[in-house]
Amino acid sequence: MNIQIEAMVEQAKALTAEERVTLLDALNELINPPDAAWQEAWAKECEDRLAAYEQGRIEAEDFDVVMERLRKEYLPK
Repeated sequence: MNIQIEAMVEQAKALTAEERVTLLDALNELINPPDAAWQEAWAKECEDRLAAYEQGRIEAEDFDVVMERLRKEYLPK
């Protein structure tokens, strides 16, 4: 690792956990720029799902209940 990167890592160690997450998000966007078409499609999907829920066309499940079911089904016994 070069000296400049080592210095940045040391600076990152001084950040709060929240600040580190923000930094990682920014670095991730440098490596993987957001896809505007994908973001637009996902926003529409979210709006459609919310509308369906509000209209009673789909039901929601409690997160903890779903996670417990998935743990029982997929985690080793």
